[in-house]
Amino acid sequence: MSVSVQHLWLGVYAITWREIAKFLRQTERLLSALVRPALWLIVFATGLHDLLGVSIVPPYQTYTPYQEYILPGLVGIVILFQCMQSALSMVYDREAGVMRVMLVTPLPRGFLLFAKITGATILALLQAYAFLIVARLVGYGVPDLGYLTAIPAIILAGLMLGSIGLLVSVYTPQIENFAGMMNFVVFPMFFLSSALYPLWKLRESGAEIVYWLSVVNPFTHAVELIRFAMYGQLNLTSLGVVAGCAAVAFLLAARGYDPQAGAIRKVKRD
Repeated sequence: MSVSVQHLWLGVYAITWREIAKFLRQTERLLSALVRPALWLIVFATGLHDLLGVSIVPPYQTYTPYQEYILPGLVGIVILFQCMQSALSMVYDREAGVMRVMLVTPLPRGFLLFAKITGATILALLQAYAFLIVARLVGYGVPDLGYLTAIPAIILAGLMLGSIGLLVSVYTPQIENFAGMMNFVVFPMFFLSSALYPLWKLRESGAEIVYWLSVVNPFTHAVELIRFAMYGQLNLTSLGVVAGCAAVAFLLAARGYDPQAGAIRKVKRD
């Protein structure tokens, strides 16, 4: 059965609007999305301000206060937690039977999964800018043009992290297992990255293993892509890594959700 562009658009609209509608009914999600990075910025960063001042390194042209340095990293954290929350909803939808209804539609299975992470990315974008407004109100921000130039980087980072979350959901048979699975995904990605400290400080301190683990961490490159974009620059290495990881993770997740070939066929259904 051929599927028209109109049907594809309606599919994206329906799935994306469902994600937004669920989010609007859960105002505590917005509060938690803002409180977590705001505490890091206002409390944690203030306490370490004198210890972790950042030297003049790209993309910065002058000495950078620590609060300004971690701003892109905190945006990345907002995206990371939102995308993992969306992956949790995938596990819930699978247990509740909602996913079966979605997957029997005439729309291509891969397209439906892409629409799902698109909805998560849109929510992540809105939450990221809500946090940037809060940061601006307390005196920390980026160049005015950076708020626009960061949009493509945030979207691409959201698609990558959404694809990774989708891949994790394939191998999470029950919602009770998801929190444990996240401990092996979210926190290593978060702490082994440049979100909270520049990687050269790790090498300077002699932590070579931690340094190289952080270098190969895709979340590091998502943060750096956003960081450079906020200052009107393009980090080609990070762009390649983020785009490549997004494509690979999505293809693996799409295969995993294929009942004929993927791991999803092993999930027990009532």
